[in-house]
Amino acid sequence: MLYLVGLGLGDAKDITVKGLEAVRQCRRVYLEAYTSVLTVGKEALEEFYGKELILADRETVEQDADSILKEADVCDVAFLVVGDPFGATTHSDLVLRAVKLGIPYKIIHNASIMNAVGCCGLQLYNFGETVSIVFWTDTWKPESFFDKIEKNRQNGMHTLCLLDIKVKEQSLENLMKGRKIYEPPRYMSVNQAAEQLLAIIQNRRLQGEEPEITENTICVGLARVGAPDQKIASGTLYQMSTVELGSPLHSLIVTGTMHPLELEMLKLFSVDSSSFENNAFQRTT
Repeated sequence: MLYLVGLGLGDAKDITVKGLEAVRQCRRVYLEAYTSVLTVGKEALEEFYGKELILADRETVEQDADSILKEADVCDVAFLVVGDPFGATTHSDLVLRAVKLGIPYKIIHNASIMNAVGCCGLQLYNFGETVSIVFWTDTWKPESFFDKIEKNRQNGMHTLCLLDIKVKEQSLENLMKGRKIYEPPRYMSVNQAAEQLLAIIQNRRLQGEEPEITENTICVGLARVGAPDQKIASGTLYQMSTVELGSPLHSLIVTGTMHPLELEMLKLFSVDSSSFENNAFQRTT
């Protein structure tokens, strides 16, 4: 059997009882290590689960998935995913490969950022399409995520923005030369995401547009959701570019039309309450 087990969002103890039982009966246990991170390291998980974990990076999962499935027809193998197995990033390919090889599989779900964002008070059914904001480079500055946020906002919907994670990435030079040298891990902050959005707003204005999203659009910054030191800050997009939320992982929400109850909840986390008085009532129902 192949088990895909969600680990939740906080630490080692966020695994479900069902998930823990599955992990403890498996011969091999892989930890997916490129779409998200917990607040604790691999060693803490190994100690709590009583199992040695094999780190599975993007290369392993995407190019050498058969090694994960090896002998899974005669023994139990677990594939651990931070959050939910089918949350932010799907692992459908692994399931399809297992089915093709005649290996039965079982999904054990857990909380993911996709539903845990409700902690800020915005109602989950008022969210539109989720977007990913990627790190810009000197030569690559895509804006497609901005168009999706605008479309959501035009429809009155909130947008959850998942922020870029760079783990075990190679520089272009090392990639071209085939050198297995990896860059240090990088995690996008709410500040960086807000700065990129502000830059796009300026670009659009230079092109004669007046974007749906402005410096004064109410946003929510979230950090380490599910951890004991979770942080939430609400305020304008401009305020999100300067707010201090600490270590990763961060997420950003750009609000759409808000129900008065949503607004009251966001005020609990406001960087400056005056930003709500001046702006948010324009977008309430």
